[in-house]
Amino acid sequence: MICDLHCHTKLSDGSMGIEDIIEQAKRTNIEWLSITDHDTMASFSRAGILGERAGVNILKGVELSAWDKKRSRKVHILCYAPRKPDRLEGLCMKSCEIRKECSKEMIARVMEKYPITMESILKHTTASKSIFKQHIMRALIDYGYALEFYGSLDRELFNPEKGSCYVEREYPDVNFVIDLIHTAKGVAVMAHPAHYDSIELLEELAQKGKIDGVEVGHWSADENCRRELSSIASRYELIETGGSDFHGLYNNVPTHLGSESTIKENLDRILKLSAKMK
Repeated sequence: MICDLHCHTKLSDGSMGIEDIIEQAKRTNIEWLSITDHDTMASFSRAGILGERAGVNILKGVELSAWDKKRSRKVHILCYAPRKPDRLEGLCMKSCEIRKECSKEMIARVMEKYPITMESILKHTTASKSIFKQHIMRALIDYGYALEFYGSLDRELFNPEKGSCYVEREYPDVNFVIDLIHTAKGVAVMAHPAHYDSIELLEELAQKGKIDGVEVGHWSADENCRRELSSIASRYELIETGGSDFHGLYNNVPTHLGSESTIKENLDRILKLSAKMK
């Protein structure tokens, strides 16, 4: 059974719509799919309908932006199967506004360096609930200033440590985000700990019994990292998940739907935990 529990659509920073994603999932024999757009649950209703038509089971999901205050850096938390999703709406709106503010400041800096227009960027965001750096890079590619999304120009402009146009602000505290997920009767899983260097935070949260699972299967984690994450999961009885983190044209590395998967045993653990939260 293929269960891809992490992918993105045009509603956040993916390049494909919900229908295209689900049709591709069907073609690749994915039985369970979770569309986990950043800080928006706008896919929930339509994905369920289209999934039923295509014969693909849909697990409701959202990837929430959070902040590790101890280390002053971003962390992402996947929320699965929230039974009271309305309790997350305010958090999603706040995080989208934070991202928009950062993006508008980045756009202003980019436009001082390159003669592109705001319209050339915004035309790529019409379906999205926010503005992402991928949309800015797409405009720069449209006008011939780069040939790829993650090449030298991206590093020059948007490297988190030294990018000349990069802007970051604090998102809501990770403890608050996880507590809100549980208030919404959802399952909280730390996304790609290797990607944001969040393994130490993961162990701290696990020791406190706050986090329900960890995404072990992700392109950012090498074999050594996966062993470490699995060890932590085993030690604290966390659910291990996996997902492609598919973004289509905006993929960070070559990846496709179903390239990483969650085993049925762990999918069942998510469903069982969700059912207990009624």
